Amino acid sequence: MKTLSLAITGLAIAAIITACSGDKTESSNANTELQPDAEAQKALSPEAILEDLTNGNVKYVSGQVDGPNIEARREAAKAGQYPKAYILSCVDSRVPVEQVFNQGIGDIFVGRVAGNIETPEQLGSMEFAAAVAGVKVIMVLGHEACGAVKGAADSVKLGNLTTLLEQINPAISAVEGYEGERNAKNKEFIAKVTEENVAITVSNIRERSEVLANLEKEGKLKIVGGIYSLQTGKVTLLN
Repeated sequence: MKTLSLAITGLAIAAIITACSGDKTESSNANTELQPDAEAQKALSPEAILEDLTNGNVKYVSGQVDGPNIEARREAAKAGQYPKAYILSCVDSRVPVEQVFNQGIGDIFVGRVAGNIETPEQLGSMEFAAAVAGVKVIMVLGHEACGAVKGAADSVKLGNLTTLLEQINPAISAVEGYEGERNAKNKEFIAKVTEENVAITVSNIRERSEVLANLEKEGKLKIVGGIYSLQTGKVTLLN
């Protein structure tokens, strides 16, 4: 009986240790950290933030995203915001930007417009985000099978959308020497135009915003482009 009692006690202790160990592992993987404060934000480099976004996307792709810690983050956010990045995304509902990069409340700004193009309103918002709120990465995020790109390729006309889609035309023209069909039915063509559209938008941001261009020249900001795969969830950064 004594031996059995000791064995049961040993198993109980082992179970407790295992449970505590499991809790610790879960906690270390959970998104329990609050969004950066002013000092933490200031200490982050653009390179470190881009790496954080990339690593967050790896977790998203694998399905191992961190817990959102909503209540604590919402409470902490009352004191102010010190985000790390601004993501200019399409409006597509299949691209949940914060989740794609495993980010929580207060971590990033998200600007959305069909075709992820740099409207004057988006540029002004980016300038606020970088020069005032302190973000150090601006990413233009295009995505696979973009409806706006398809619409532009097919010269769709629909109210105010017509003017919006016309801003994607330079990307269509940039796909030169392509022998296949140049329309929405051709997935390969749409993929090429999507990449060109992101690259042109990144270039336009630098050209049309002296504020952002100067911050990048000073090493305080990175402006990059990426493509989101609907198939895998992976974001591939463009060179």
